[in-house]
Amino acid sequence: MSTAPIDQSMIARAIRAARLDNDTYEQIEHDPRATREAAIIVVVTSLLAGIGAGVAGGLIELVVVVVAGLVGWAAYAFLTYFIGTRLLAGPETSANWSELARTLGYANGPRALLVLGVVPALSAIVGLIVAVWVLLTTVVALRAALDFSTRRAIGTAIIGWLVQGIVFAIAIAA
Repeated sequence: MSTAPIDQSMIARAIRAARLDNDTYEQIEHDPRATREAAIIVVVTSLLAGIGAGVAGGLIELVVVVVAGLVGWAAYAFLTYFIGTRLLAGPETSANWSELARTLGYANGPRALLVLGVVPALSAIVGLIVAVWVLLTTVVALRAALDFSTRRAIGTAIIGWLVQGIVFAIAIAA
């Protein structure tokens, strides 16, 4: 980890995390106070994504979007914790759920751009850019939190997304 002083503000860390700064993810992993900050990032980005998607149901629908964002974040942290520490663990793998939750919450930062979906001409391209960007931030977050190689982090991210997608599809269909 870098020995240079690091700005501790949540916004500054979120910007560095979005820039894929590994030292920032390592710092977040080891800072228990960052769990609350990560939750705030998930709430704010979920609100912005809901606004960008044109949530028409008003306040209640926005609350549902935020709750779904929080549940999805916590579930993905659990899934990647299980996958990373049980299925794809390497010799250096060491983590707990809260370390994953913190780093993955910050990895959601680029989702703030989904608010641009209010401009229909931008919606698809912004959605694609954000999806790729969040995949990249997720890989860096997992690599830091699980003390992983990039290859294992990519595998964990993809398996986690697939499993979570299947679970949510089943839940919605039920």
